[in-house]
Amino acid sequence: MGKVASPPRPRGVAATVPPTGRSADGDAPRLDSFFAAPDADPLAGAFPGKRAVHPFSGMAPVPEDRIAERWTALHNLPRRNRAVAYLHVPFCENHCLFCGFYQNAWRSGDGAPYVDAVIAQLRAFADTPAHKGPPLQAVYMGGGTPTALAGKEVSRLVTAIHTYLPLAPDCEITLEGRIHSFGLDKARAAYDAGVTRISLGVQSFSDAIRRPLGRKANRAEIIRFLGQLVALDRGAVVVDLMYGLPGQQPENVAADVALCAQLGLDGLDLYSLNLIPGTPLLTAVEKGKMRPAGPTDLGRFFAAGEDAAEAEGWTPISTTHWQGSLRERNVYNLAVKTGADCLAFGAGAGGFLQGLNYRITSDLADFAARGGDPAQCLTRGMMQSGPSAPVSNALKQGMERGLLDLLAVEAAFSRLCPAATCSIADHLGPLLAQWTSTGLLTPHHRFHRLTRAGRFWQVAMTGRLLGWLGQHPDLKDMK
Repeated sequence: MGKVASPPRPRGVAATVPPTGRSADGDAPRLDSFFAAPDADPLAGAFPGKRAVHPFSGMAPVPEDRIAERWTALHNLPRRNRAVAYLHVPFCENHCLFCGFYQNAWRSGDGAPYVDAVIAQLRAFADTPAHKGPPLQAVYMGGGTPTALAGKEVSRLVTAIHTYLPLAPDCEITLEGRIHSFGLDKARAAYDAGVTRISLGVQSFSDAIRRPLGRKANRAEIIRFLGQLVALDRGAVVVDLMYGLPGQQPENVAADVALCAQLGLDGLDLYSLNLIPGTPLLTAVEKGKMRPAGPTDLGRFFAAGEDAAEAEGWTPISTTHWQGSLRERNVYNLAVKTGADCLAFGAGAGGFLQGLNYRITSDLADFAARGGDPAQCLTRGMMQSGPSAPVSNALKQGMERGLLDLLAVEAAFSRLCPAATCSIADHLGPLLAQWTSTGLLTPHHRFHRLTRAGRFWQVAMTGRLLGWLGQHPDLKDMK
């Protein structure tokens, strides 16, 4: 695309944030650092990297001497917001090379005692005020590898969820896992207990790509089991796919997506490989033993996957998730990415309540000893959201859907700043105009719809939008 002129400055901020410089006090970032490269193919080089939206962006740590007090307070306040729950199973049968969530090696004898400890926490916290309020829209059993548990233990956990949590009538209950060591008997036990959705990490159907990453099930086993699971017709069946993996080509991604449709799956996630510090894969890459796709090539992989999904008639319900049938809703993932409260259960589980982000102790012995006592503070660290969080959440919700609604962001902003000196539309206007001119956005009624390149860069764009939003004259000094 041709080079475009710099867009006009937002009204109300000209004196504090020049369009391509630093503020008078030197603290504001250069606004042109938020812009997309005007001369680049937007799918390949709009930005120098897929900057993540940091989960603690806009948050401040709670002082250590106040954590116990805040823990008690947040569980003694009734919830008012939409909410979900997360239940963590921190065991894995092996450490997949790309995974940054590995905590504990799985031993079959660990299953029953751990389930006992989680059920004790569910029971102990069932009568706290934090459990009162809007019914939970979704519960996600993640890990780790929840499907490593025996069918009996999965059934006990799901039964306890129904017994002790305030679930909405249409609550989505997801069991996450992997195909290795799962099996139809375990799936039936999960469905019988009340699971409505099974999400399995496939990453790739190709044996040549899977095997070096530490994935144990082969292509034939995966296809056979997914076919059997779909044939049960008991709930949504979705899979995670990755692109940019070592040895992978865009046509592999397209074939994987098409195969999901042919198998009759209800949905899929399509994620870019993220090289996480400390993972075996990053170590292998740094030593030259494995070579993932280059940063400027990743857009081609994304485009291949999206083309294949569109060709199969699938519908995008977020910028990374595709719906193959109306059975799939992806409630939990969309909720936690856009500011919903989240009750947390299990060692290492992360939660969010009353504007506080916290994580349950990951020490298994500590959790087993204290998790069943609601008087015990089960976290050692907390982060507090800033007052502008409702505005940020409205923005993130639109970006996650690929359809930014400035009216929703403006409404949240108006409630926070009824006497604002500058509207959200005026403040964000120059950035959105530049992104439109560089092929990342397109007008769509009252919305800004993300183009294919915009959907690929959604995470990087959201991070930049939040940074730009933080320079709003009515928001930047909020503490």
